[in-house]
Amino acid sequence: MSRQAAVRQGQYDKLFIDGAWVVPTSERTIDVVSPATEEIIARVPEGVEADIDAAVDAARRAFDSGPWGRSNLAERMAVLSKLSAQFIARAEEIARVVTSEMGCPISLSNTMQAAGPRLLLDAFLDMAPAYPWSDTRSSATGNALVTREAVGVVAAIVPWNAPLLTTMIKIAPALLAGCTVVHKPAPETPLSAYLLAEMLQEAGLPNGVFNIVPAGRAVSEHLVRHPGVDKVSFTGSTGAGRRIASLCGHDLRRVTLELGGKSAAVLLGDADFDVVIPAIRALSLRNSGQVCSNKTRIVVPRSRRDELIDRMVAMIESMPVGDPFDPATEIGPMVSATHRTRVEGYINGAKESGANLVIGGGRPAGLDCGWYVEPTIFADVDPIAKIAQEEVFGPVLTVHTYDTEAEAIAIANNSEYGLNGSVFAADPEHALAVARRIRTGTVEVNGKGVGFHAPIGGFKKSGIGREAGPEGFDAYVEIKSYGLPDELVGALA
Repeated sequence: MSRQAAVRQGQYDKLFIDGAWVVPTSERTIDVVSPATEEIIARVPEGVEADIDAAVDAARRAFDSGPWGRSNLAERMAVLSKLSAQFIARAEEIARVVTSEMGCPISLSNTMQAAGPRLLLDAFLDMAPAYPWSDTRSSATGNALVTREAVGVVAAIVPWNAPLLTTMIKIAPALLAGCTVVHKPAPETPLSAYLLAEMLQEAGLPNGVFNIVPAGRAVSEHLVRHPGVDKVSFTGSTGAGRRIASLCGHDLRRVTLELGGKSAAVLLGDADFDVVIPAIRALSLRNSGQVCSNKTRIVVPRSRRDELIDRMVAMIESMPVGDPFDPATEIGPMVSATHRTRVEGYINGAKESGANLVIGGGRPAGLDCGWYVEPTIFADVDPIAKIAQEEVFGPVLTVHTYDTEAEAIAIANNSEYGLNGSVFAADPEHALAVARRIRTGTVEVNGKGVGFHAPIGGFKKSGIGREAGPEGFDAYVEIKSYGLPDELVGALA
């Protein structure tokens, strides 16, 4: 299949609102550009304020008077189970569309971008029946029915790096709770959102329950401020999250924020580098470095510094950089020319400040087309250096040395972020003890992930709230208490 054929054939000239493909209000469009070829592969409408109004109105009607909010959990689960089947049937198409629009290596698109959202959805379907949607409580002071009821209309605003995975972590619990959604995909990756709308239609989701409006920042703010929206769920940069939080704070609107990260991998003195190196390969340079939970600061005992550097250089040299549609490729292009310029700015700044460049630091030879950056390692980096403190969001790693375990923990915690981290040690109990002292929402012991049945989210400036796990439902419900006469208590127990 050619790269152009990898994009779904069809028209992208409409918005998905109230269960139908509708003509947008304006003639403004967004160019979707391949990061690998720099060619325009599609155009979609750029939504304006009137389109947001129409989408919110549709979601509002669907919530206030439509069948979705009045359906029971089993009925909602049946629809989303059909969506899961759609993910299986269209897995190859999904992977190819995401690779086309944002450059994720196809081998990773097959897992993270296509299979990941389905596995996440299946986890929510598995957890939903056991979630405490309601319970009765009796005491000497009264009887209560305590319920967790849908929060209402949800604005789901997602980034470009894992468009369907970050969408699913929001809409699966929201829809299962009975909410309705206005989805604002990133301008770089709207095509996968169009696929999702088709899949939800095929699954039988009622009109107005899910709506899509691609838009830029100003129009996105109109969505965040819209009085018809009850809850905003955002994944993206800390700067954008701060702005959204201020807007929601002004209106006392509920908000969940999953923001940036600058995660550390702490290697204790007895860490097995045969475990460490594959984990760094998979979890520090994933998606060409464009993942907020990547472990980009590697913290190693001074006595093992040279061994680690040698192993990491050999790892980088064995990772093919190039065409994201080549199954062998491990490092693809940056999502846009602007983003590549940003990543290169961090690399050049580190060079100018005297950081020890070990490998990389430029553009790959022979790749004159596409927004590529060489995978790059800086060693002996001051923990307070800009490149060690700010989120680069590219294939750039820094190595930091320490003499004592307390110093290693201090380096790991020396960040305004607190999203993720890892601790490696031959003794897993020792690793867990150190992990308990790392101030992040998730810590992986010896590279082991937490799976989709556990919550994720950040301390400090990495966000507010948690997503995934049973706790993922909490963001989309309001807790309500009913006082009960005695004769109702037994009937509802």
